[in-house]
Amino acid sequence: MDDKHHGDYIVVKAKDQGVQVIGLTRGTDTKFHHTEKLDKNEVLIAQFTDHTSAIKIRGKAIVMTKYGTVETDQ
Repeated sequence: MDDKHHGDYIVVKAKDQGVQVIGLTRGTDTKFHHTEKLDKNEVLIAQFTDHTSAIKIRGKAIVMTKYGTVETDQ
């Protein structure tokens, strides 16, 4: 398998209604390229790829990575 197409994963669990998970592009101009809205207690598994260099999360959520777990405050 080609590792450049298989990046790290994160798990996002919504603690409230309407948590937004936004994928940001790679390259010289960072842009939004994908948005998901989660309901309370929904879980999303997201992957960093050739196109996704960052993931932005708005709202109360638990974010789990291989580096640890983070909870947002708002």
